[in-house]
Amino acid sequence: MAQSVEKTGRTVEEAVQEALEALGLTRDKVEVEVLEEPARGILGLVGQRPARVRVTARADMVDVAEKAREFLKELLAHMGFAGVSVNAREVDGVLRLEVEGKGLGGLIGRRGATLDALQYLVNLVAGRYARVASRGTGDQEDRLRIIVDAEGYREKRARSLERLALAVAERVRREGRKATLEPMNPMERRIVHLAIQGCEGVTSFSEGEEPYRRVVIAPLKK
Repeated sequence: MAQSVEKTGRTVEEAVQEALEALGLTRDKVEVEVLEEPARGILGLVGQRPARVRVTARADMVDVAEKAREFLKELLAHMGFAGVSVNAREVDGVLRLEVEGKGLGGLIGRRGATLDALQYLVNLVAGRYARVASRGTGDQEDRLRIIVDAEGYREKRARSLERLALAVAERVRREGRKATLEPMNPMERRIVHLAIQGCEGVTSFSEGEEPYRRVVIAPLKK
């Protein structure tokens, strides 16, 4: 994961946005150094000399992300996946650890169960490291949410759940009877709820206790 980049733009803010996109980070996860202010040209035109900034990922976030990546790679080696690579990228405050290699079907597990277990362990270790790293700094703990993926499974599963939600919602609307889906983890339930929001005549809610909590799709009461 890149730690620092320099970018230019017509304004300082534009240059900062370019840098944030290059790093894959949000503004609260970086430190910004303005190297050059933009200069106006003849007749007051803006942009004769662009703004130039250096944007650096905060050390604590880089350390936590790297520790999480190293832990996952070591864990995979113990599981017999020594020949794989783990790539890290941060999007909208979420660190995605993407495992790449051959023969990763066993790493995913039934409906992503093994991935979910790995993701839980990685988040647990990263959270503990973040707490230790923040001691004595006076800063509040800045928890980094981590998603573990392999072979693009999360995206494929999300699209599958969206199709399922829309199909069930149509049946519920047509028949006027609620339907209960299979148990899902919180991330998958959220995907279903978001899909249902765009459907007329139906609503969704969750019921039950983890790990058997399910989404219920029901007709809206008139």
